[in-house]
Amino acid sequence: MDLTGKLLIAMPGMGDPRFEKSVIFVCAHSDEGAMGLIINRPASDIRFADLLDQLSIQLQTKEPLPDVHFGGPVEHGRGFVLHSGEYGENPATLKVNDCFGMTATLDVLEDIAQGRGPDVSLLALGYAGWGPGQIEGELCENAWLVGDADEAIVFSHDHARQWSAALSAMGIDPMLLSGAAGRA
Repeated sequence: MDLTGKLLIAMPGMGDPRFEKSVIFVCAHSDEGAMGLIINRPASDIRFADLLDQLSIQLQTKEPLPDVHFGGPVEHGRGFVLHSGEYGENPATLKVNDCFGMTATLDVLEDIAQGRGPDVSLLALGYAGWGPGQIEGELCENAWLVGDADEAIVFSHDHARQWSAALSAMGIDPMLLSGAAGRA
């Protein structure tokens, strides 16, 4: 099972407050583990323009700037730009699939600041990571649902609704989910 390019949607009763009602875009998944970005946790204390200032990158566009997110509990000091798939000229870009890419170098921030960046994007500080077999174990424990990634959900600015929107896209009514796991 390859979860690359999929959404992990936290089940009710997750038990880990860092991931409660989280929606995670999986950027990479292999036998060595998985890496993803939480897409529905905006950072309330920092704006994209503030980060550009800190990095001495001159803002030269009037285009809307990406949201800044808490991407996960690992390496909060690192930034990752999840973006639409048409932006991929940068050799440092991880092409997740035709619709999505992820770039973790300053080049993408400079391109966004100059109005040459991806059509849509979000900046995540930190990431969610799993060791070999860990995410598969969490799936067996019913901690996550796996859904298809859709640009409208991934890049939505309505962060309070992304979790329920991801579930609805799977045909699941969030009100009908139970926090208790079971086996048949």
